Amino acid sequence: MKLLITGGAGFIGSNFIRYILNRYPNYKIINLDKLAYCGNFENLKDIENNPNYKFIKGDICDEKVVGKLVKAAEVIVNFAAQTHVDRSIVDASEFIQTNVYGTYVLLEAAKKYSLDRFIQVSSDETYGSIEKGSFTEDSPLNPNSPYAASKAAADHLVHSYFVTYKLPVLIIRSSNNFGPYQYPEKVIPLFITNALENKKLPLYGDGLNVRDWLYVLDNCRAIDLILHKGEIGQIYNVAAGNEKTNLELTKLILKMMDKPEDLIEYVKDRPGHDRRYSLDTSKIKNLGWQPQYQFEETLKQTIRWYQDNKQWWQKLKS
Repeated sequence: MKLLITGGAGFIGSNFIRYILNRYPNYKIINLDKLAYCGNFENLKDIENNPNYKFIKGDICDEKVVGKLVKAAEVIVNFAAQTHVDRSIVDASEFIQTNVYGTYVLLEAAKKYSLDRFIQVSSDETYGSIEKGSFTEDSPLNPNSPYAASKAAADHLVHSYFVTYKLPVLIIRSSNNFGPYQYPEKVIPLFITNALENKKLPLYGDGLNVRDWLYVLDNCRAIDLILHKGEIGQIYNVAAGNEKTNLELTKLILKMMDKPEDLIEYVKDRPGHDRRYSLDTSKIKNLGWQPQYQFEETLKQTIRWYQDNKQWWQKLKS
């Protein structure tokens, strides 16, 4: 299989590329990434000489670059996105450009060259907040941040290409991922690296916002399953059932690192901060997926990774 992975130098994309090359040694991967601030060439340094892997620096909004690469591919897995909510609140323009227009460019190329599959990697944030129960794939989208709105718009666009043009698309919406190579503005790597530097851990509001944590390799396994066995035109929620308040998560990180809780600093809540995310994952479980990784053990492994790879994150934070 020939895969075009967009945004493959980012956190989830780089983990997915490494996972696929390890599992399917005959698959060929082209990684298209413009290396924006959160895309890091070093994330895939260990596989840069793999004969089945090729990196291309470029933008998914560039129709010429995209067209040339899609023509040589069989499948697109689209990870390319601006993802940080706080940045979208300050300036949403890049989020609309990359997440919406960039997805449109990819869809047009996929339609032109009749690709076998188009996998859109999305987020639970497109559903908005839920007090009780869990969102199913049929729940209406109700995004509350410019980032989430841009991802929801892209999802609608992807679905429309299935209905209108019969493009073989699939959408995966996952809960909050964590693991190695995550850019240190996200809460888990930010709090780990701040604790390593004995800096304050800025906790929004009352710290009682709830997130469901998914180890990145479990998400990679889910995308792999959807790529090979997912039903065309369908949406799949992916989560591991590890709901934690941000305060619980913060205290757990500090406990694992043997750091004092007085490093916690409550800060003003961000605008439009969703209270709770929760996904019903019955659909993908019926396809054969179950989370493999235990939350506390993989959180410990993630902490160790940041402890052992200070050179990777220190220059990013500087």
